[in-house]
Amino acid sequence: MQTKWKMRASRVLRKLRGGEVALCTKMNLADPRVAEIIAMSGFDCLWTCQEHVGNDYRTIQELILAAKVYDCDVLCRVPKGGYSDYIRPLELDAAGIMVPHLMNLQEAKEIVKTTRFYPVGRRPLDGGNADGKYCRVPISEYIEQSNCERFVVLQIEDPEPLDELEEIAALDGYDMLFFGPGDFSHSIGDPGNFANPLLLETQKRVAAVANKHGKFAGTVGSLGNYRELVEMGYRFISIGADVCALTAACSNIVNTVAGITTNTPENDTIYAK
Repeated sequence: MQTKWKMRASRVLRKLRGGEVALCTKMNLADPRVAEIIAMSGFDCLWTCQEHVGNDYRTIQELILAAKVYDCDVLCRVPKGGYSDYIRPLELDAAGIMVPHLMNLQEAKEIVKTTRFYPVGRRPLDGGNADGKYCRVPISEYIEQSNCERFVVLQIEDPEPLDELEEIAALDGYDMLFFGPGDFSHSIGDPGNFANPLLLETQKRVAAVANKHGKFAGTVGSLGNYRELVEMGYRFISIGADVCALTAACSNIVNTVAGITTNTPENDTIYAK
């Protein structure tokens, strides 16, 4: 009996459409074993990056392969460029892409046009990659499933798009507005001050406008403000990063051992042997 092939369904979209919160973490390292550890730990999504990290497509492919074994989505933040930069991670079977530094409505329209298939956009068609099960998913079903099971994220991290934020949020064809507090603080001339009034106002506004127009709201958070962000309307929250976790673990070991060495009364005897 012939198998009826389908694209892999997105875990993030399944949770968001079910009214749940999707949990993500950022991955700066390139080792697929790190992706596997993240996926095994129960995260809904791992976020890899081509904007700030020198990941090539072979690396992205390996991260996706490692993560999806455990039904963990991969979101790839793409570099701003041409349509190939946007669609290649999707063809490698990333569940979503995030376009950084959206500046205006027209740019949002172009992103939708190049990342969605007919009848929404004009994304170039090739079902012969991992997302289309190497031509096993019939073209008509591949188009329909791609538009339904892959998510497109527009990142708001500058003041420029705020004048058109309502219109951007109302635009059909993408799934999520993602507020980036780090670059936003930088773009308004107050780097790293996450208590800046304009930043806090914009953080709330992005969530409210996204929800108003049927889009999901995403952002970077922490264990300390997770509940606050959920109450604000955010449903996709990225907490932590592999490099931060590794740094914290290594520093904790070194600092703890240093403390033991310094504070143990009998240390002169112990370490003299």
